[in-house]
Amino acid sequence: MSNKPTFNHCAFPILLLTPQLLITFVFFLWPAAQAIWQSTLLEDPFGLSTEFVGVENFIELLGDSSYYGSFFTTLFFSFAVAGTALISALILAVMADRVIKGATGYKTLLVWPYAVAPAVAGVLWLFMFNPTVGVLAHALKALGLDWNPFTHSGDAMTMVIIAATWKQISYNFLFFLAGLQSIPRSLIEAAAIDGAGPGKRFFTIIFPLLSPTSFFLLVVNLVYAFFETFGVIHAMTQGGPGQSTTTLVYKVYADGFVGLNLGSSAAQSVVLMLLVGALTVIQFKYVEKKVAY
Repeated sequence: MSNKPTFNHCAFPILLLTPQLLITFVFFLWPAAQAIWQSTLLEDPFGLSTEFVGVENFIELLGDSSYYGSFFTTLFFSFAVAGTALISALILAVMADRVIKGATGYKTLLVWPYAVAPAVAGVLWLFMFNPTVGVLAHALKALGLDWNPFTHSGDAMTMVIIAATWKQISYNFLFFLAGLQSIPRSLIEAAAIDGAGPGKRFFTIIFPLLSPTSFFLLVVNLVYAFFETFGVIHAMTQGGPGQSTTTLVYKVYADGFVGLNLGSSAAQSVVLMLLVGALTVIQFKYVEKKVAY
């Protein structure tokens, strides 16, 4: 007998799919369609007049040098955050997987930062890196470093990378730890009996078996760095000093809600959506080939 469920008519499957389809339409498809339509309009800041301009917003955007600056800032920031968060989480997961005494408490402490809101994480790290009262700022100055993220663009970028990375490490840690615990111990023990050291066991057995998890987290972390770090940047630097930490998603907010240039802001959001989509496709097309399932 077959255990495959059967339906005599299509009403019940459609009823089960309706909540998810409604959520997808209301929160994803409809806003995306609105952004595409608004990117073809020229509106005054008060919304009293609207003119259809076609692709002029995109042409003007491609001729804006500050937009290219935000583009390269976003690439550097995103790959720095994703790379640092993945490497740090993997190291912590390997260490947590070996802990015997107090393992539950150790893992709980590593997971807690994920519950912190991005804006709260930004304020927390801004306070510690504040050149006047910050503990870490005073430590850096004691080491002879002229630390001031309010005037030095490099210091500001370093500060937001650290805050955004700290926020994401817990998420990566959970997946890496689950992946490590799913690896059969017999494989590692067999390699140890054959004389393979800890380093060789990790790079020849453990890490290849973690490649599906690593690939999934790479995609998730890049999307996080592109979109979900807005709260961190807004709380810490507001894109400064001198737009040195203005990423593409923050520029969408600055031009649309601060500068009230709604057409350009919508065009930027469309370009950002296409950019992230293309980046995801590239990862699945080329990076996934190295993944061993």
